[in-house]
Amino acid sequence: MTFWDHLDELRGVIVRVLVVTVIGASVAFCLKDELFAIVLAPRSSDFITYQLLGVEPFCVHLMNIGLTEQFMVHLKTAFYAGVLVASPYIIYQLFRFVSPALYDNERKYATLLCFSGYLMFMLGTALNYLLIFPLTVKFLGTYQVSPDVANMLTLQSYMDTLLMMNLVMGIVFELPVVSWLLGKMGLINAAMMQSIRRHAVVAILVVAAIITPTTDAFTLIVVALPIWLLYELSIVIVRITE
Repeated sequence: MTFWDHLDELRGVIVRVLVVTVIGASVAFCLKDELFAIVLAPRSSDFITYQLLGVEPFCVHLMNIGLTEQFMVHLKTAFYAGVLVASPYIIYQLFRFVSPALYDNERKYATLLCFSGYLMFMLGTALNYLLIFPLTVKFLGTYQVSPDVANMLTLQSYMDTLLMMNLVMGIVFELPVVSWLLGKMGLINAAMMQSIRRHAVVAILVVAAIITPTTDAFTLIVVALPIWLLYELSIVIVRITE
């Protein structure tokens, strides 16, 4: 294929990806009640995580302070859901475009890399939705310096925090996959990762402080702990790779 043929093929891939994403986002937009029943569930003690942990009944009240805020939040959330639902198809189309240029052994490793990367991203998103974000909402949403001061969170703040933490935790969970790839290339080894463990812990705390949407120590620890566990898992994976 010529350079222009490759561009035509890439354009077709982009068009198909956009169409599927728009369809997914449109369906999510139409299913507003079901979508926000899932999204807003962590603000109440009825959420499954709180039930398993035996948390006392509570409810974080949300409010809207902008004329277009609820509609824009609806659009943003529906688009995010559309991308999330369409992500397997997006990865498949991108891999299908690139794979003809790979050798058989490269295609095998690329397939493993894509599958494991997608799986870890979804695990990070699920962990954030089921554990990290609910604990953050429970602690910060119900914390009061005085009974006379009521908590009223904005819908925009709630959604921005949820979507950003989902994205960040999904990316952070790629650490074992990246470590496996670097170990396979011989750029890192388990002994080196163990020798810099103390420095890594400090770096993890710094990264957690940067990506944490709030400034409290509780959320910092909740975010930093899974990253540290992922680092320890990465050491094991690199050792097995060796």
